[in-house]
Amino acid sequence: MGRAKPYHHGNLQEVLLESALRLIAEVGPAGFTLRELARRAGVSHNAPYRHFRDRDDLMAAVATQGYGELTRAMRRAAEDHEDALDRLKQAGLAYIMFALRRPEHFAVMFDGPVSLKTEHPGSSAAAKEAFAALVSFVRGCQEAGQLSLGDPQDFTLLAWSMVHGVAKLAITGRLPFRTKAEILKFAGFVIDQSLASWKSAKLLPC
Repeated sequence: MGRAKPYHHGNLQEVLLESALRLIAEVGPAGFTLRELARRAGVSHNAPYRHFRDRDDLMAAVATQGYGELTRAMRRAAEDHEDALDRLKQAGLAYIMFALRRPEHFAVMFDGPVSLKTEHPGSSAAAKEAFAALVSFVRGCQEAGQLSLGDPQDFTLLAWSMVHGVAKLAITGRLPFRTKAEILKFAGFVIDQSLASWKSAKLLPC
């Protein structure tokens, strides 16, 4: 009889998440089964079910992990800047940098089975916290008189759409740049141009 596969009592969940990210890099967020994940992780095919109900549950854990890191990255990028517009810009650049640093997380968060299907930007608490952080930066610009008054959600959705578009183009290789520095320089240009026009813009209510 073959030797039983190890269970990884102390860190099975972490091992499975790391193995899932490697698989996502190879086949995409919808391209594998928990059985294949278990094989790659070196555990029995039943072991993943000790932590996850099914593959979508595991993907939800990956997405939650990603949203948490994204929120922290945006807040850290903004915390050293006093000017409200600078804080918003740095948060936007952090969003794009996160996508470049964590493309597998980014894919699961927005293209996987737990992608945005209902209200923005998803139903999980982690996704809502990330969106709320971006709203707070926009509201700070309005309170400082650097953006016109109006529904901060409208400006936030506009900002999110802008940085998400740049991030998506970047990680799929659709931009004519080869280094992160070039991509971030372009992203800074896009944000600066947009903020300059937003200062006098007043969005109509939806």
